[in-house]
Amino acid sequence: MERLPHGKYTKELRLEAVRLVTEGGLSVPEASQRLSLPKSTLANWLRAFKAGKLERIGANQRPLTEEELELARTKRELARVRMERDILKKAAAYFAQGSLHGTR
Repeated sequence: MERLPHGKYTKELRLEAVRLVTEGGLSVPEASQRLSLPKSTLANWLRAFKAGKLERIGANQRPLTEEELELARTKRELARVRMERDILKKAAAYFAQGSLHGTR
């Protein structure tokens, strides 16, 4: 997946990426891979979040274009859908394994 240009991340994307790690139970490498972010960028956002300074990151940047915003929204949605797919795969495998043991 192609990454956004350096420093062109929306506040919403930064917050969602941090939530994947803090509330979603993902590691920094997993979340950064799912969102096509550099690991160091996500680690910096996580440190800033813990220090209460996440909102100040990127305050001096130019506004994103409509295309850049759409791409960021699409990436967020894709990351969410992939996470849901992975959960469903694991659940299906778990229940399939359980049903095989019951028939033998």
